[in-house]
Amino acid sequence: MGKNGSGKSTFAKVLVGHPDYKITGGNVSFKGENLLEMEPEERSLAGVFMSFQSPVAIPGVSNIDFLNMAYNAKRKKLGQPELGPIEFYGHIAPKLELVNMKIDFLNRNVNDGFSGGERKRNEILQLAVLGADLAILGEIDSGLDVDALRDVAKAVNWLLSFKNSVLMITHYLRLLEFIKPTYIHIMEDGRIIKTGDISIAEVLEKEGYKAISGT
Repeated sequence: MGKNGSGKSTFAKVLVGHPDYKITGGNVSFKGENLLEMEPEERSLAGVFMSFQSPVAIPGVSNIDFLNMAYNAKRKKLGQPELGPIEFYGHIAPKLELVNMKIDFLNRNVNDGFSGGERKRNEILQLAVLGADLAILGEIDSGLDVDALRDVAKAVNWLLSFKNSVLMITHYLRLLEFIKPTYIHIMEDGRIIKTGDISIAEVLEKEGYKAISGT
């Protein structure tokens, strides 16, 4: 959590290797390796996933083809056999139920013409299908009504049941009422200035960041 411009999204994009950022020093240790020495696709295959606040559309590419290709790329990296369309359908069908999406959703082009809520559900569907050791979720509660938020939170909590790690960026306490955080970190000027439990978010909700940072 942190004010707009505090560095939350920049930090997340650096972790996944966004090309807009040049790293001039330091390292990021992940499972014994330096993420900064990996290409973005290598970071993904290593188990890092990021959802964006405004996911891009990919006209001409169906959801099921996109997910099947991405899933098989991960299996290939792990030395596992690729899944054909029928096998993959069996893998993905239960995940659709998890995010409360209908089967015909798979035939739509990736995020093309989607509402904000559909885009968020689609990103969490991708996360549920691909899995991740570390999922970075950028303001997944932005633009969601309470029903959509519940569905998204249900899927994230399912992921957490496998002892995976989730780093969420949010401005609002309401998300944390559905997905219980282990820690809350407050960022200011690119640095963590305070760490604690959900009580920090409750203070922010009532008093704003001045109560935390003194500014």
